[in-house]
Amino acid sequence: MSPTPHVVHTVADSPYGPLTLVATDSALSGLYMAGQRHRPPQETFGEPDPRPFTEALRQLDAYFAGELTRFDLPLRLTGTDFQRGVWEQLRAIPYGETRSYGELAEALGKPGASRAVGLANGRNPIGIVVPCHRVIGSTGSLTGYGGGLDRKRRLLAFEGAAAGPATARTPAARRTPVAAPDTATLF
Repeated sequence: MSPTPHVVHTVADSPYGPLTLVATDSALSGLYMAGQRHRPPQETFGEPDPRPFTEALRQLDAYFAGELTRFDLPLRLTGTDFQRGVWEQLRAIPYGETRSYGELAEALGKPGASRAVGLANGRNPIGIVVPCHRVIGSTGSLTGYGGGLDRKRRLLAFEGAAAGPATARTPAARRTPVAAPDTATLF
């Protein structure tokens, strides 16, 4: 039998409201916005303890200051194989760019799975760091976001992501997601 994971959390201010960060065995396992859809119950976040979040908070501050475009943190992404695959594709979307659900489905080798990609995207446990806000509809529309469409619009504007269909934003050679950094621990 495996030992019980050690789970703690902290709450930090951000330009998008308070963020609840959760760590499981010292790896970031959750980043939730106030009022977020699919937010787990507070009692699953463990005791308050800011110590494991020093680097995550430093990187979030740098991101919100416009100084950081890619996070490099140990992550613990817990989900199905398909969900983890989607979340890895999200991590590969460069700062300031967007992808459609269909493009992510194609990158996963499942071109008919746009809706399943959308469902997995909505269950992303580590918002902002795993940038689910960078996924849009095939026409460039802002569809669904667990943190609310206003936050999604503001995050995309902050990053300078262009509106419109993905093919109009990014040359085809750059639309193919690159390998995500290997700092993620997947369980």
